[in-house]
Amino acid sequence: MAKFSQKSAFASYGITAMALGCAIYVGLHAAFSWMLFLLILMTLGLSTIYSKNYNTTGLMINRMLVGALFIFSSFTKGVDPLGTKYKMLDYFAAYGIEWLNNAALPLAVVMILVEFIVGICLLTKVLPRLATLGAALLMLFFTATTFFDAMYDLVPDCGCFGTAIKMSNWQTFFKNLVIDAVLIPVVVNNKSLKSKWLTLLGQWIFAIIFMGLFVGFEVYNIRHLPVIDFMDWKVGKDMTPQGYDTGKIFVKYQNNETGEVQEFESPNYPWNDSVWMSQWTFVAQRSEGSSNALGFAILDAEGEDVTHILYDSENLYVFVAPYLEEMTERDFENCTKMTEVAYNQGFDYIWLTAASPEIVEKLNEEYLIFNDVYYGDELELKTMVRSNPGLMLIDNGVIKNKWSKIDFPLVK
Repeated sequence: MAKFSQKSAFASYGITAMALGCAIYVGLHAAFSWMLFLLILMTLGLSTIYSKNYNTTGLMINRMLVGALFIFSSFTKGVDPLGTKYKMLDYFAAYGIEWLNNAALPLAVVMILVEFIVGICLLTKVLPRLATLGAALLMLFFTATTFFDAMYDLVPDCGCFGTAIKMSNWQTFFKNLVIDAVLIPVVVNNKSLKSKWLTLLGQWIFAIIFMGLFVGFEVYNIRHLPVIDFMDWKVGKDMTPQGYDTGKIFVKYQNNETGEVQEFESPNYPWNDSVWMSQWTFVAQRSEGSSNALGFAILDAEGEDVTHILYDSENLYVFVAPYLEEMTERDFENCTKMTEVAYNQGFDYIWLTAASPEIVEKLNEEYLIFNDVYYGDELELKTMVRSNPGLMLIDNGVIKNKWSKIDFPLVK
Protein backbone atom coordinates (compact mmCIF):
# COMPACT_ATOMS: atom_id res chain seq x y z
CA MET A 1 0.00 0.00 0.00
CA ALA A 2 2.85 2.38 0.82
CA LYS A 3 4.39 1.65 -2.55
CA PHE A 4 1.17 2.62 -4.31
CA SER A 5 0.97 5.85 -2.28
CA GLN A 6 4.47 6.79 -3.35
CA LYS A 7 3.56 6.16 -6.96
CA SER A 8 0.40 8.19 -6.52
CA ALA A 9 2.28 11.15 -5.05
CA PHE A 10 4.94 11.03 -7.76
CA ALA A 11 2.36 10.81 -10.53
CA SER A 12 0.01 13.41 -9.10
CA TYR A 13 2.54 16.10 -8.24
CA GLY A 14 6.03 15.14 -9.40
CA ILE A 15 5.26 14.68 -13.10
CA THR A 16 3.09 17.80 -13.20
CA ALA A 17 5.91 19.76 -11.56
CA MET A 18 8.30 18.41 -14.22
CA ALA A 19 5.88 19.58 -16.93
CA LEU A 20 5.66 23.05 -15.41
CA GLY A 21 9.45 23.19 -15.22
CA CYS A 22 9.64 22.29 -18.91
CA ALA A 23 7.09 25.02 -19.66
CA ILE A 24 9.27 27.62 -17.95
CA TYR A 25 12.29 26.42 -19.91
CA VAL A 26 10.30 26.61 -23.15
CA GLY A 27 9.30 30.19 -22.41
CA LEU A 28 12.92 31.22 -21.93
CA HIS A 29 14.47 29.49 -24.97
CA ALA A 30 13.19 30.15 -28.48
CA ALA A 31 15.58 27.82 -30.32
CA PHE A 32 15.47 24.05 -30.63
CA SER A 33 17.19 22.21 -27.78
CA TRP A 34 17.87 18.47 -27.71
CA MET A 35 18.11 18.53 -23.93
CA LEU A 36 14.68 20.17 -23.65
CA PHE A 37 13.21 17.84 -26.27
CA LEU A 38 14.42 14.74 -24.41
CA LEU A 39 13.24 16.13 -21.07
CA ILE A 40 9.76 16.76 -22.48
CA LEU A 41 9.66 13.28 -24.05
CA MET A 42 10.62 11.80 -20.68
CA THR A 43 7.82 13.80 -19.02
CA LEU A 44 5.37 12.60 -21.67
CA GLY A 45 6.47 9.00 -21.13
CA LEU A 46 6.16 9.21 -17.34
CA SER A 47 2.77 10.88 -17.67
CA THR A 48 1.55 8.02 -19.87
CA ILE A 49 3.06 5.23 -17.75
CA TYR A 50 1.79 6.58 -14.41
CA SER A 51 -1.48 8.07 -15.70
CA LYS A 52 -3.54 5.48 -13.79
CA ASN A 53 -1.81 6.37 -10.53
CA TYR A 54 -2.99 10.00 -10.36
CA ASN A 55 -5.12 10.72 -7.32
CA THR A 56 -8.20 12.95 -7.30
CA THR A 57 -6.30 16.08 -6.34
CA GLY A 58 -3.65 15.49 -8.99
CA LEU A 59 -6.27 15.05 -11.70
CA MET A 60 -8.04 18.20 -10.54
CA ILE A 61 -4.80 20.21 -10.78
CA ASN A 62 -4.08 18.92 -14.30
CA ARG A 63 -7.65 19.49 -15.43
CA MET A 64 -7.68 23.05 -14.14
CA LEU A 65 -4.25 23.84 -15.60
CA VAL A 66 -5.34 22.74 -19.07
CA GLY A 67 -8.71 24.46 -18.73
CA ALA A 68 -7.15 27.75 -17.63
CA LEU A 69 -4.64 27.63 -20.47
CA PHE A 70 -7.39 26.99 -23.04
CA ILE A 71 -9.39 29.92 -21.69
CA PHE A 72 -6.37 32.23 -21.80
CA SER A 73 -5.45 31.11 -25.31
CA SER A 74 -9.00 31.50 -26.62
CA PHE A 75 -9.36 34.93 -25.00
CA THR A 76 -6.18 36.28 -26.60
CA LYS A 77 -7.50 35.09 -29.97
CA GLY A 78 -11.15 35.94 -29.32
CA VAL A 79 -10.24 39.54 -28.61
CA ASP A 80 -8.88 39.69 -32.17
CA PRO A 81 -10.61 37.12 -34.43
CA LEU A 82 -9.42 38.92 -37.56
CA GLY A 83 -5.85 38.26 -36.47
CA THR A 84 -6.65 34.54 -36.30
CA LYS A 85 -8.29 34.78 -39.71
CA TYR A 86 -5.11 36.29 -41.18
CA LYS A 87 -3.06 33.55 -39.56
CA MET A 88 -5.37 30.90 -41.06
CA LEU A 89 -4.87 32.46 -44.49
CA ASP A 90 -1.11 32.03 -44.00
CA TYR A 91 -1.63 28.35 -43.18
CA PHE A 92 -3.99 27.85 -46.13
CA ALA A 93 -1.31 29.30 -48.43
CA ALA A 94 1.40 27.14 -46.85
CA TYR A 95 -0.64 23.94 -47.29
CA GLY A 96 -1.99 24.87 -50.72
CA ILE A 97 -5.65 24.96 -49.67
CA GLU A 98 -6.46 28.54 -50.63
CA TRP A 99 -9.91 27.37 -51.69
CA LEU A 100 -10.76 27.68 -48.00
CA ASN A 101 -9.88 31.40 -47.89
CA ASN A 102 -13.48 32.60 -47.95
CA ALA A 103 -14.26 30.44 -44.94
CA ALA A 104 -11.28 31.68 -42.92
CA LEU A 105 -13.22 34.05 -40.66
CA PRO A 106 -16.08 31.64 -39.80
CA LEU A 107 -13.54 28.89 -39.17
CA ALA A 108 -11.53 31.22 -36.92
CA VAL A 109 -14.63 32.16 -34.91
CA VAL A 110 -15.67 28.51 -34.49
CA MET A 111 -12.17 27.28 -33.59
CA ILE A 112 -11.72 29.97 -30.94
CA LEU A 113 -15.20 29.28 -29.57
CA VAL A 114 -14.55 25.53 -29.29
CA GLU A 115 -11.26 26.18 -27.50
CA PHE A 116 -12.99 28.53 -25.05
CA ILE A 117 -15.90 26.18 -24.31
CA VAL A 118 -13.55 23.24 -23.79
CA GLY A 119 -11.50 25.39 -21.40
CA ILE A 120 -14.44 26.72 -19.38
CA CYS A 121 -15.98 23.24 -19.14
CA LEU A 122 -12.72 21.68 -17.96
CA LEU A 123 -12.18 24.42 -15.42
CA THR A 124 -15.71 24.22 -13.98
CA LYS A 125 -16.11 20.45 -14.46
CA VAL A 126 -19.14 20.92 -16.71
CA LEU A 127 -19.67 18.17 -19.31
CA PRO A 128 -16.20 16.99 -18.24
CA ARG A 129 -15.96 13.86 -20.40
CA LEU A 130 -17.05 15.71 -23.54
CA ALA A 131 -14.69 18.57 -22.71
CA THR A 132 -11.83 16.11 -22.21
CA LEU A 133 -12.50 14.56 -25.61
CA GLY A 134 -12.57 18.03 -27.17
CA ALA A 135 -9.28 18.97 -25.51
CA ALA A 136 -7.65 15.75 -26.73
CA LEU A 137 -8.78 16.32 -30.32
CA LEU A 138 -7.70 19.96 -30.29
CA MET A 139 -4.28 19.10 -28.88
CA LEU A 140 -3.82 16.32 -31.41
CA PHE A 141 -4.50 18.82 -34.20
CA PHE A 142 -2.39 21.61 -32.67
CA THR A 143 0.55 19.31 -31.93
CA ALA A 144 0.63 17.85 -35.44
CA THR A 145 0.28 21.25 -37.09
CA THR A 146 2.98 22.92 -35.02
CA PHE A 147 5.34 19.96 -35.57
CA PHE A 148 5.25 20.46 -39.33
CA ASP A 149 5.45 24.19 -38.79
CA ALA A 150 8.60 23.80 -36.71
CA MET A 151 10.18 21.29 -39.10
CA TYR A 152 9.54 23.21 -42.31
CA ASP A 153 9.04 26.79 -41.05
CA LEU A 154 5.75 27.05 -42.93
CA VAL A 155 4.40 30.04 -40.97
CA PRO A 156 6.68 32.27 -38.82
CA ASP A 157 4.29 32.44 -35.85
CA CYS A 158 1.30 30.17 -35.26
CA GLY A 159 -0.70 32.81 -33.41
CA CYS A 160 -1.55 30.39 -30.59
CA PHE A 161 -1.91 33.32 -28.19
CA GLY A 162 -3.01 35.84 -30.80
CA THR A 163 -0.72 38.86 -30.78
CA ALA A 164 -0.41 38.86 -26.98
CA ILE A 165 2.51 36.44 -26.81
CA LYS A 166 4.93 35.71 -29.64
CA MET A 167 6.64 32.33 -29.73
CA SER A 168 9.02 30.68 -32.15
CA ASN A 169 7.82 27.59 -34.00
CA TRP A 170 9.92 25.27 -31.84
CA GLN A 171 8.68 26.96 -28.68
CA THR A 172 5.11 26.46 -29.85
CA PHE A 173 5.63 22.78 -30.62
CA PHE A 174 7.38 22.13 -27.29
CA LYS A 175 4.64 24.05 -25.50
CA ASN A 176 2.03 21.76 -27.02
CA LEU A 177 3.99 18.67 -25.97
CA VAL A 178 4.05 19.97 -22.40
CA ILE A 179 0.27 20.49 -22.50
CA ASP A 180 -0.09 16.94 -23.84
CA ALA A 181 1.86 15.63 -20.85
CA VAL A 182 -0.52 17.40 -18.47
CA LEU A 183 -3.64 16.37 -20.40
CA ILE A 184 -2.91 12.64 -20.82
CA PRO A 185 -3.83 11.62 -17.23
CA VAL A 186 -7.09 13.58 -17.52
CA VAL A 187 -7.95 11.75 -20.75
CA VAL A 188 -7.03 8.32 -19.34
CA ASN A 189 -9.12 8.90 -16.22
CA ASN A 190 -11.99 10.73 -17.91
CA LYS A 191 -14.57 8.20 -16.63
CA SER A 192 -13.93 9.41 -13.08
CA LEU A 193 -14.83 13.00 -14.01
CA LYS A 194 -18.38 13.80 -13.00
CA SER A 195 -20.11 17.09 -12.28
CA LYS A 196 -21.72 17.14 -8.83
CA TRP A 197 -23.13 20.65 -8.83
CA LEU A 198 -25.29 20.62 -11.98
CA THR A 199 -27.64 18.16 -13.60
CA LEU A 200 -26.91 17.09 -17.19
CA LEU A 201 -29.52 19.56 -18.45
CA GLY A 202 -28.04 22.27 -16.27
CA GLN A 203 -24.57 21.58 -17.69
CA TRP A 204 -25.81 21.95 -21.27
CA ILE A 205 -27.61 25.19 -20.41
CA PHE A 206 -24.42 26.46 -18.74
CA ALA A 207 -22.34 25.60 -21.83
CA ILE A 208 -24.85 27.13 -24.26
CA ILE A 209 -25.03 30.39 -22.29
CA PHE A 210 -21.25 30.74 -22.31
CA MET A 211 -21.16 29.88 -26.01
CA GLY A 212 -23.61 32.69 -26.75
CA LEU A 213 -21.70 35.18 -24.60
CA PHE A 214 -18.37 34.34 -26.18
CA VAL A 215 -19.70 34.46 -29.74
CA GLY A 216 -21.07 37.91 -28.93
CA PHE A 217 -17.64 38.88 -27.63
CA GLU A 218 -15.98 37.71 -30.84
CA VAL A 219 -18.52 39.45 -33.08
CA TYR A 220 -18.08 42.70 -31.18
CA ASN A 221 -14.32 42.59 -31.68
CA ILE A 222 -14.77 41.89 -35.39
CA ARG A 223 -17.25 44.70 -35.99
CA HIS A 224 -15.44 47.25 -33.88
CA LEU A 225 -11.82 46.95 -32.74
CA PRO A 226 -10.21 44.59 -30.19
CA VAL A 227 -11.27 45.60 -26.69
CA ILE A 228 -7.66 44.96 -25.67
CA ASP A 229 -5.07 45.90 -28.27
CA PHE A 230 -2.00 43.67 -28.00
CA MET A 231 -0.41 45.07 -31.15
CA ASP A 232 2.25 47.76 -31.49
CA TRP A 233 -0.15 50.32 -32.92
CA LYS A 234 -2.18 50.83 -29.77
CA VAL A 235 -3.86 54.03 -28.65
CA GLY A 236 -1.56 56.21 -26.59
CA LYS A 237 1.71 54.82 -27.92
CA ASP A 238 4.34 57.16 -29.33
CA MET A 239 5.65 55.60 -32.54
CA THR A 240 8.34 58.26 -33.06
CA PRO A 241 11.73 56.58 -33.58
CA GLN A 242 14.70 57.75 -31.57
CA GLY A 243 17.60 58.89 -33.74
CA TYR A 244 15.80 58.04 -36.97
CA ASP A 245 17.92 56.45 -39.68
CA THR A 246 16.25 54.84 -42.69
CA GLY A 247 18.85 52.08 -43.01
CA LYS A 248 17.78 49.20 -45.25
CA ILE A 249 14.49 47.36 -45.24
CA PHE A 250 14.17 43.89 -46.79
CA VAL A 251 10.96 42.09 -47.70
CA LYS A 252 10.39 38.40 -48.49
CA TYR A 253 7.83 37.17 -51.01
CA GLN A 254 6.81 33.61 -51.87
CA ASN A 255 5.70 32.47 -55.32
CA ASN A 256 2.15 31.13 -55.14
CA GLU A 257 2.82 28.33 -57.63
CA THR A 258 6.41 27.18 -57.08
CA GLY A 259 6.79 28.05 -53.40
CA GLU A 260 10.06 29.87 -54.20
CA VAL A 261 10.96 32.56 -51.64
CA GLN A 262 12.88 35.67 -52.68
CA GLU A 263 14.12 38.58 -50.59
CA PHE A 264 14.26 42.13 -51.96
CA GLU A 265 15.63 45.37 -50.62
CA SER A 266 12.67 47.75 -50.41
CA PRO A 267 11.60 49.45 -52.60
CA ASN A 268 13.59 47.57 -55.24
CA TYR A 269 10.91 45.02 -56.07
CA PRO A 270 7.89 45.22 -58.40
CA TRP A 271 5.44 46.28 -55.69
CA ASN A 272 3.52 48.42 -58.21
CA ASP A 273 3.17 45.61 -60.75
CA SER A 274 -0.33 44.21 -60.15
CA VAL A 275 0.40 41.04 -62.18
CA TRP A 276 3.54 40.25 -60.21
CA MET A 277 1.83 40.99 -56.89
CA SER A 278 -0.96 38.56 -57.76
CA GLN A 279 1.62 35.79 -58.26
CA TRP A 280 3.64 36.41 -55.09
CA THR A 281 2.60 36.55 -51.42
CA PHE A 282 4.25 38.66 -48.73
CA VAL A 283 6.02 36.49 -46.11
CA ALA A 284 8.15 38.64 -43.81
CA GLN A 285 10.07 41.86 -43.41
CA ARG A 286 13.28 42.85 -41.65
CA SER A 287 15.36 45.98 -41.22
CA GLU A 288 19.14 46.29 -41.30
CA GLY A 289 21.29 49.10 -39.99
CA SER A 290 18.23 51.15 -39.09
CA SER A 291 17.06 52.86 -35.94
CA ASN A 292 13.57 53.25 -37.35
CA ALA A 293 11.41 51.90 -34.53
CA LEU A 294 8.55 51.33 -36.94
CA GLY A 295 10.50 48.56 -38.64
CA PHE A 296 8.79 49.00 -42.00
CA ALA A 297 8.53 51.56 -44.79
CA ILE A 298 5.74 53.63 -46.26
CA LEU A 299 6.34 54.50 -49.90
CA ASP A 300 4.91 57.11 -52.22
CA ALA A 301 3.91 56.42 -55.84
CA GLU A 302 7.55 56.79 -56.94
CA GLY A 303 8.80 54.29 -54.38
CA GLU A 304 10.38 56.87 -52.05
CA ASP A 305 10.34 56.26 -48.30
CA VAL A 306 7.95 58.74 -46.65
CA THR A 307 7.50 56.95 -43.32
CA HIS A 308 8.41 60.14 -41.46
CA ILE A 309 4.98 61.58 -42.32
CA LEU A 310 3.48 59.51 -39.52
CA TYR A 311 5.56 61.18 -36.81
CA ASP A 312 6.25 64.58 -38.40
CA SER A 313 2.60 65.61 -38.78
CA GLU A 314 0.19 67.23 -36.34
CA ASN A 315 -3.39 65.95 -36.07
CA LEU A 316 -3.21 63.62 -39.03
CA TYR A 317 -6.08 61.30 -39.92
CA VAL A 318 -4.74 58.09 -41.43
CA PHE A 319 -7.13 55.92 -43.44
CA VAL A 320 -5.74 52.38 -43.43
CA ALA A 321 -7.14 50.11 -46.13
CA PRO A 322 -4.97 47.14 -47.10
CA TYR A 323 -7.62 46.02 -49.60
CA LEU A 324 -9.19 49.04 -51.30
CA GLU A 325 -10.87 46.77 -53.83
CA GLU A 326 -12.85 45.06 -51.04
CA MET A 327 -14.41 48.27 -49.72
CA THR A 328 -18.16 48.63 -50.14
CA GLU A 329 -20.16 51.62 -51.37
CA ARG A 330 -21.10 52.31 -47.73
CA ASP A 331 -17.42 52.30 -46.78
CA PHE A 332 -16.63 54.91 -49.43
CA GLU A 333 -19.56 57.04 -48.30
CA ASN A 334 -18.32 57.02 -44.70
CA CYS A 335 -14.76 57.79 -45.80
CA THR A 336 -16.00 60.70 -47.91
CA LYS A 337 -17.93 62.07 -44.93
CA MET A 338 -14.83 61.60 -42.76
CA THR A 339 -12.69 63.65 -45.14
CA GLU A 340 -15.22 66.46 -44.77
CA VAL A 341 -14.96 66.16 -40.98
CA ALA A 342 -11.17 66.38 -41.25
CA TYR A 343 -11.45 69.47 -43.46
CA ASN A 344 -13.82 71.19 -41.01
CA GLN A 345 -11.45 70.42 -38.14
CA GLY A 346 -8.47 71.73 -40.07
CA PHE A 347 -6.79 68.31 -39.97
CA ASP A 348 -4.92 66.65 -42.83
CA TYR A 349 -5.54 63.08 -43.93
CA ILE A 350 -3.66 60.42 -45.88
CA TRP A 351 -4.34 56.91 -47.13
CA LEU A 352 -2.22 53.83 -46.51
CA THR A 353 -2.89 50.78 -48.66
CA ALA A 354 -1.37 47.64 -50.10
CA ALA A 355 -3.43 47.99 -53.30
CA SER A 356 -1.70 48.74 -56.58
CA PRO A 357 -1.46 52.34 -57.89
CA GLU A 358 -3.71 51.27 -60.77
CA ILE A 359 -6.52 50.39 -58.37
CA VAL A 360 -6.06 53.66 -56.50
CA GLU A 361 -6.20 55.67 -59.72
CA LYS A 362 -9.33 53.88 -60.90
CA LEU A 363 -11.16 54.39 -57.59
CA ASN A 364 -10.11 58.04 -57.37
CA GLU A 365 -11.83 58.75 -60.68
CA GLU A 366 -15.10 57.85 -58.98
CA TYR A 367 -14.67 59.00 -55.38
CA LEU A 368 -12.08 61.83 -55.55
CA ILE A 369 -10.82 61.23 -52.01
CA PHE A 370 -7.41 59.70 -52.73
CA ASN A 371 -5.29 62.85 -52.72
CA ASP A 372 -2.36 61.63 -50.63
CA VAL A 373 -1.98 57.87 -50.98
CA TYR A 374 0.99 55.90 -49.71
CA TYR A 375 1.83 52.23 -49.87
CA GLY A 376 2.90 49.76 -47.23
CA ASP A 377 3.18 46.04 -46.66
CA GLU A 378 -0.16 44.31 -46.27
CA LEU A 379 0.89 42.54 -43.06
CA GLU A 380 1.87 45.73 -41.25
CA LEU A 381 -1.20 47.63 -42.39
CA LYS A 382 -3.42 44.90 -40.96
CA THR A 383 -1.73 45.31 -37.58
CA MET A 384 -2.33 49.05 -37.54
CA VAL A 385 -6.12 48.80 -37.51
CA ARG A 386 -8.15 45.58 -37.59
CA SER A 387 -10.59 47.04 -40.08
CA ASN A 388 -10.69 47.58 -43.83
CA PRO A 389 -10.89 50.51 -43.91
CA GLY A 390 -9.83 51.67 -40.49
CA LEU A 391 -8.93 55.10 -39.20
CA MET A 392 -6.22 56.45 -36.90
CA LEU A 393 -5.63 59.93 -35.53
CA ILE A 394 -1.88 60.52 -35.10
CA ASP A 395 -0.35 63.64 -33.59
CA ASN A 396 3.43 63.93 -33.96
CA GLY A 397 3.81 60.15 -33.83
CA VAL A 398 1.41 59.61 -30.91
CA ILE A 399 -1.65 57.49 -31.71
CA LYS A 400 -4.48 59.55 -30.25
CA ASN A 401 -7.34 57.28 -31.30
CA LYS A 402 -8.42 54.45 -33.62
CA TRP A 403 -11.77 53.56 -35.17
CA SER A 404 -13.22 50.69 -37.17
CA LYS A 405 -15.14 51.51 -40.34
CA ILE A 406 -18.48 51.51 -38.52
CA ASP A 407 -17.24 53.78 -35.73
CA PHE A 408 -15.82 56.76 -37.65
CA PRO A 409 -16.29 60.01 -35.64
CA LEU A 410 -18.60 61.56 -38.22
CA VAL A 411 -20.06 64.22 -35.88
CA LYS A 412 -18.71 67.53 -37.15
